[in-house]
Amino acid sequence: MAKIRGALEKEAAILSDIAIESKAYWDYSKEFIKACKDVLTINKQYIQENHVYVLEDQEELVGFFSFERDEVDSLDFFYILPEFIGKGFGRVMWNNVIQKAQEQGIKSFTIDSDPYAKGFYEKMGAKQIGQVPSTVFKDRSLPLMKITIG
Repeated sequence: MAKIRGALEKEAAILSDIAIESKAYWDYSKEFIKACKDVLTINKQYIQENHVYVLEDQEELVGFFSFERDEVDSLDFFYILPEFIGKGFGRVMWNNVIQKAQEQGIKSFTIDSDPYAKGFYEKMGAKQIGQVPSTVFKDRSLPLMKITIG
């Protein structure tokens, strides 16, 4: 049975691999994925400074998510291994996103969404409120999504 727990610092490299594999699921070119590697990399310091949670199924890490708390709270990472996409794990993880947000007193948060993930976030109740420039590619913009809790 899938369960959520806080990420451990020693899992940083595994989480980075999950993010990269999940992004590559959408048939982006190898060059695109390579260019995204830095922004998809999790390190120990990131885990120490942010709210990072992992989804385990039968003691295997299958996904993770994290919040960045700032003037505007945001869902910074939300990634699942490709072999678990489309099998209900995203919804399980999303339900935990909402639960953890409520526990932390987060009333709303934004998501700089991958264009391919926009439909998932909309199914989960997020609304597109604009566009944000990509941090990797100068001429690329991403859907800016927002979820309000409660």
